[in-house]
Amino acid sequence: MHPAPDQERQRWLLPVILVAVVAAAAAAMVARELYATGAVERQSQSAPILPSAGAIPISAQPGPRDVRATQDATGHPLYETVRQLLQTYFDAINGKNYARWKTTVTEARVKDMPEDTWRAAYRTTQDGSVVVYRIETGPVSNARVLLTFVSKQDPADAPLELPAECIRWNVIFPLTEVEGEWRIDAGPTGASPQHDRC
Repeated sequence: MHPAPDQERQRWLLPVILVAVVAAAAAAMVARELYATGAVERQSQSAPILPSAGAIPISAQPGPRDVRATQDATGHPLYETVRQLLQTYFDAINGKNYARWKTTVTEARVKDMPEDTWRAAYRTTQDGSVVVYRIETGPVSNARVLLTFVSKQDPADAPLELPAECIRWNVIFPLTEVEGEWRIDAGPTGASPQHDRC
């Protein structure tokens, strides 16, 4: 006696459904694994460079020479431009390279600090531990950067009000876009920084 057509259909339908369910589950697992791997790669590519949490001993000051930043700063569209600008600025001071320093500042800053004055001011200065905390864009072609850094110098070359060998600075650098390039500008925010002894 042959099985009825409905029974025959049920007999082959069940394995087909089982195969489809297993295939769908396997595909879902593979997709989840690929998504997770991609998310990890994206996260590692965009991870911020965070400042060191540990205190640097006075003998190791001024600390690392590379410009670092908080997550807030790295998320700003101007971050990479600002990082490169500041890196060049501080490298020029550390290398006593006035010509290179001039490429990072506006003409107003150059007029305020001609080469002789600049060399006298930064004669013994070494800067490090630069951390960008915030970048704010203002009117068109203007921005402000909140940063901290450490300078180490002969106390004779330190500010008159704080003749120390090691100083922690909290500053706001005003930036201006000049002919398509961002430069550190002169201004009241950069002229009166907060600073204290390391």
